[in-house]
Amino acid sequence: MELQEQLEKYCAKEINECTDREIYEALLELIKDKAKENRNKNNKRKLYYISAEFLIGKLLSNNLINLGIYDEVEKILEQNGKKLCVIEEIEPEPSLGNGGLGRLAACFLDSIATLSLNGDGIGINYHFGLFKQVFKDKKQFETPNPWMEKVNFLEETSKTYEIHFKDRRVLAKMYDISVIGYEGVTNKLHLFDIESVDEDIVDKTIKFDKNEIEKNLTLFLYPDDSDEAGHLLRIYQQYFMVSSGARLILDECIENGCDLRNLYKYAVIQINDTHPTLIIPELIRLLMEKGIDIDEAIDIVSKTCAYTNHTILAEALEKWPIRYLKEVVPHLVPIIEVLDNRVRRKYKDSKVFIIDENDYVHMAHIDIHYSFSVNGVASLHTDILKENELNHFYKIYPDKFNNKTNGITFRRWLLHCNKELSKYIVSLIGEDFKKDEKRLEALGKYINDEVVLNNILNIKMNNKIKLKKYLKETGNIEIDENSIFDIQIKRLHEYKRQQMNALYLIHKYLEIKSGKKPKTPITAIFGAKAAPAYVIAKDIIHLILCLQELINNDKDVNPYLKVVMVENYNVTMAEKLIPACDISEQISLASKEASGTGNMKFMLNGAITLGTEDGANVEIHELVGDDNIYIFGESSENVIKHYENADYKSKEYYEKDEDIKAAVDFIVGKELIQIGSRENLTRLYNELVNKDWFMTLLDFKSYVNTKENAFDDYNDRKTWAKKMLVNISKAGYFSSDRTIEEYNRDIWKLNGEE
Repeated sequence: MELQEQLEKYCAKEINECTDREIYEALLELIKDKAKENRNKNNKRKLYYISAEFLIGKLLSNNLINLGIYDEVEKILEQNGKKLCVIEEIEPEPSLGNGGLGRLAACFLDSIATLSLNGDGIGINYHFGLFKQVFKDKKQFETPNPWMEKVNFLEETSKTYEIHFKDRRVLAKMYDISVIGYEGVTNKLHLFDIESVDEDIVDKTIKFDKNEIEKNLTLFLYPDDSDEAGHLLRIYQQYFMVSSGARLILDECIENGCDLRNLYKYAVIQINDTHPTLIIPELIRLLMEKGIDIDEAIDIVSKTCAYTNHTILAEALEKWPIRYLKEVVPHLVPIIEVLDNRVRRKYKDSKVFIIDENDYVHMAHIDIHYSFSVNGVASLHTDILKENELNHFYKIYPDKFNNKTNGITFRRWLLHCNKELSKYIVSLIGEDFKKDEKRLEALGKYINDEVVLNNILNIKMNNKIKLKKYLKETGNIEIDENSIFDIQIKRLHEYKRQQMNALYLIHKYLEIKSGKKPKTPITAIFGAKAAPAYVIAKDIIHLILCLQELINNDKDVNPYLKVVMVENYNVTMAEKLIPACDISEQISLASKEASGTGNMKFMLNGAITLGTEDGANVEIHELVGDDNIYIFGESSENVIKHYENADYKSKEYYEKDEDIKAAVDFIVGKELIQIGSRENLTRLYNELVNKDWFMTLLDFKSYVNTKENAFDDYNDRKTWAKKMLVNISKAGYFSSDRTIEEYNRDIWKLNGEE
């Protein structure tokens, strides 16, 4: 009754008299107060995890679960004629991230708090996030995605900093979101904003004057960088984040009695990808302001900062013309030049210089030279960094390089989003897996238990029915729960190869039209946003939406094949899709995906991976064995050789294989041209035939054959259930708790030892 009394106090009336929104807002305040009771008071070395993205998702239910009061709140509401699941839908999703990078950062903060480690996040309080995706005329359009309602999880603080750029100053103000660990402590996500931000400069699109920095600085994540003004705005954002964060870090260290010459004994800064790189020269500058000479300041910062590399793609490793930095942060340029000169004096290989021959500053090079740790995020990814992409650096700093395979928080991706499966697992093996995910291994003893296997299948069916209902209610989309749910949800990028999945759908469509029908119907579901300036990615979305219209309206085909692309894919949608998935599409070109974390979420929820030997797929394969995953395509070694030898010619595959040619030609055939844009479809067709940088056609036949094998195997329901159970039981390794334990053991050492 105590909890009911507390809730009624926040509502200021009886629960059964409240509106759902009143209850929602009361629960927010209740959670905030309970979070304060458990604030981390650990004064040992502290982690600062700095990232451009924190894709935290909705917080209400996750926080109730982590506080241990979800079931009690649900019961109280039910007794008063209210449904927690309905109240959950009121909450807007914070627009603070985009894809895997930001979702990983959110999982890490959860695990840091769950493990009662002393660590806070630092980022930007974006008002509109990346964008809200809207489909119109079978194309993606971008609109603002506001989320900051009058009552939300943001807490205003009194902390402010004046941030100086070349020709302007802005006042940074810090807002906090409590990060509540599962049976752990409460840490903080510190988000910096500016008082002068003006949401009114944006209309129904995401276009605005990029030069009005005082008004636009914290509006959007990754503002369009197709022009110089966009590039400069990104640098403004990045410096705003790191300068605010650096000042906060120094302030907190001083408050804890730190002599700044021993900064590294009090603080560890984890640089998440290259966006926060400027914190290195900024910290050096701030230490110099406090009377420390530059050589000692460089040494101090190098002992304090660690760097996580998230990409193998050279184009994703940020580099800025030095003239851009002179335009935005000229006070950092002399420090960056000193950092570069120190490298040049020591090493003769120009590939490791910070400033290259074209006067570009390479952010990752700063991170590698002036941090004490460089980690990749999956075993294969780290090996490729050491042996290929960053080999010049690995030869210099072999001891800096280490692997930390990514993970996911099981609180959100099992306990919250798949409550039925979670409760069933508890009935089989007890509660311990919620804090020690390795305990899931105990499910292996049920591999031949027909009752368990049938229950696993029934839970999956129930989740498919829930998804069917949700899509009908929210998008008027009809799907068949008795079909195979084949799902690819991730950022739209050519290396992730949604275009290969689309080509398969064309191939399947043509087969069905010719009379070859699948034994079990297939529902192919996509969710993805393309960067606003990424033309080919938007063309791929257009192709998928055209196929959706064509196939779903063809009465000869739609009983056997359905295509769905969900609009504005986000964490909330992922929480509905992942528990319902049968086959998880993880089909990036081998050697190009650093890790992936969607593959882990699907695995945990009993989906079977169809994928290449890329990223964390490699480790999933090792854990579940050949019989419980579907692997296809060229190896990473062969792909790397193709790039080195420049010997892959997509046109040769197109001309030699009838199935490939038929599928690719269909893109510009009369059926699609009649319902789509000739310009978009022709451009994509030409890209595949004449370039195909990520080797779609190279792997296409292997993909088709392996996918057909998976669909055939699905029909043996008992054997398929065994595959599901093996995947769930082996998923414990991919807990972000395990990842964070490794970061702390090998890099952060937050328990005080140096």
